[in-house]
Amino acid sequence: MSITPMKFDTAAVLANCPIEQLEKMAKAGADVMENQRLLDKATANVVGQCLAHQGTFYEMDHYPSGDVYDDETHSQYYYHSHRPEGGEHGHFHTFLRAKGMPDGVKTIDYKGDEEVPSGDEALAHLVAIGMNQPGQPISMFSVNRWVTGETFYPASDTIAMLDHFKMDHTFPCLAVNQWITALLILFRPQIEALLIERDRVIKNWAALHIGVDVYEDRELEVTGFLNINIADQIKAIDEAIAARSQEIAKSA
Repeated sequence: MSITPMKFDTAAVLANCPIEQLEKMAKAGADVMENQRLLDKATANVVGQCLAHQGTFYEMDHYPSGDVYDDETHSQYYYHSHRPEGGEHGHFHTFLRAKGMPDGVKTIDYKGDEEVPSGDEALAHLVAIGMNQPGQPISMFSVNRWVTGETFYPASDTIAMLDHFKMDHTFPCLAVNQWITALLILFRPQIEALLIERDRVIKNWAALHIGVDVYEDRELEVTGFLNINIADQIKAIDEAIAARSQEIAKSA
């Protein structure tokens, strides 16, 4: 499956971010790098820690077994592999469950025949994170409902959930959980763009496939894709903060 990355002008998007968000992203970048440093000292990486003590690695199986779930924040993720294209070893899927969602969020008006999680079992997929063989993130992507079996919330409500994702325990590894929490903050603008693109693609697909349950259509899997690089993102954020600081100094 060949996937064309979305158009995303990082510098332009960051130039329009509030300074408070830029500073939060910069802090997250420092947290990502610090947790990678800690893992490097043990000759480890985030993927390896999820696969450790899990036996033979099988495509499609979730790692660690049973997923990683924080019962205070109701955040969840797992790692698996089935998309070898583009140098990907596997990817993380990140979620927020019903009890961790902010007030006021509502599911889409789903009229299909598939049973979807509801009530306390409802869950929203936030973003998938593609990883390479050395254990570094190389992409983020959004997916159709059937891919993860989620409940499915509109982009605006899913974006509102991002602030509530936090993994705050030691299984399978504290550094991994802190890393993935910080990564979703570091790349917040990209994740928002992917969720908005997801809804746009699904709407357009439905218009072209009348009578088909678009959320269950196996022909539509990945709805948006972006290449990412931690060092490039941190550099772009630092440059945006510097530019904003100069603007503030000139106006003072």
